[in-house]
Amino acid sequence: MSTSNLDIGLRIRDDIVAGGLRFGERITIDALATRYGVSHMPVREALRELQGEGLVVIEPNRGARVRTIDANFVENLFEIRTALEVMMVRRAARRCTAADIAELEAIEDALERRIARSDHAGVVAENRRFHQAINRVADNVDALPIVDRHWMLLAALWRHFGYGEARFAGVANDHRHLLTALDAHDEEAAAMIMGAHATKAKLVLLARVAAAAAAPVMERKRA
Repeated sequence: MSTSNLDIGLRIRDDIVAGGLRFGERITIDALATRYGVSHMPVREALRELQGEGLVVIEPNRGARVRTIDANFVENLFEIRTALEVMMVRRAARRCTAADIAELEAIEDALERRIARSDHAGVVAENRRFHQAINRVADNVDALPIVDRHWMLLAALWRHFGYGEARFAGVANDHRHLLTALDAHDEEAAAMIMGAHATKAKLVLLARVAAAAAAPVMERKRA
């Protein structure tokens, strides 16, 4: 992909994550070219790349659309995320120093202060910082772009379906146990906690996806 195509691909992805292009929305090359002020060619190539990521669906003779979110997509996304984050936290448990633990504890303290203030957007931001810090310690430069891409997609999903604020106390509790395992350089405990942490998030998101899918049906029944 050329630099121009890559730039357009990032802009389309950013718009999907930010909600500017909605899940399930039909998009055309002409409209996107106008939106970003470019020719059709970089848009066409960018859409092919995004199709490879599973974010866009290209339909013969019908153009393209932002993919529709269903349970299967969420399951697949979390399967990949969980495998990568478990691998990364194992590496982090082997490598982490006292300074790394201190940084993680400071981030977690900030996260819990935001929970206490009901600053939900702030909690989400600190949660990402916490996981990014672990991944930096893990030091797998080839895995990081994949993990970051999945975090962006998940951020879009949580924004779309709602964060599930009731789960934040459990997130903080998981983080504290994870810190204990990392500080002890206990790879097995860290991996088990991270796997459970990701699984709980998956179950919450799946429930919210199911509730959103059921809502139109209930509305039709009441009508």
